[in-house]
Amino acid sequence: MHLRNLGRVDYEPTWRAMQEFTASRTPETDDELWICEHAPVYTLGQAGKPEHLLTDIGIPLIKIDRGGQITYHGPGQVVIYLLIDLARRKLKVRELVTRIEQAIIDLLAVYAVTAERHDGAPGVYVGPAKVAALGLRIRKGCSYHGLCLNVDMDLAPYAAINPCGYPGMPVTQTKDLGIALSPEQAAQALAGHLSRQLERDE
Repeated sequence: MHLRNLGRVDYEPTWRAMQEFTASRTPETDDELWICEHAPVYTLGQAGKPEHLLTDIGIPLIKIDRGGQITYHGPGQVVIYLLIDLARRKLKVRELVTRIEQAIIDLLAVYAVTAERHDGAPGVYVGPAKVAALGLRIRKGCSYHGLCLNVDMDLAPYAAINPCGYPGMPVTQTKDLGIALSPEQAAQALAGHLSRQLERDE
C-alpha cells in the first residue's frame, strides 16, 4: 500500500489521473492511497440530480463518475482516494465501504468522539450531522474515488446544496467536535486507520 501526498490540487486533473491509473493497472500494480485537498468545488455523482444544487454561489460543479449525489470539497477538508484491487484483497464493495467507515469511526474514537453509520446513507455521522462522506467507482474489480473528512474548513458552501441528496442534512467537522488536529495531521492519522482496515484479514 503506497501513500501519495498530493497537497492541494485541482479536482478534475486528479480525477482524470485516478481514471488513468485504474485503466492502466495490472494484477501486479500496488494499491495506493492518494491524500489531498481541493480548491472549492461541488461534485455530482453519475446518478446525481442537479436540483440538489440549490443556489449558484460561484463554486464550480463537476459531474463525475462515482456513486452518490452532490457533495462539497474545499480547503481544510481531508480527501483520501482509494485505488484498491478489491479482487486481490477478496473484498466486496459493501465490505470496502464498511471498512472505510470503520477507519473514520476509529479515528474519532481516539478523541472520545462517538461516530456512527446511518442505514441507507453511506458516510459517518456524529449524531445527525455528517462529518465524512464517501463515494466509489469500481472498474474491472478495482476502486477509485474515496472519502472526504471535514476537519477545519468553511462549512458555508454546504448551505447551497442538499448534502449527499438529503435536504437540510446538518454537517460538522472535527474542529467543531473538539479535535485539535490540522488537516495534515488528520490525513496521516486517517491513512493509518485505513491501512489497518484494508490490511486486516477476516
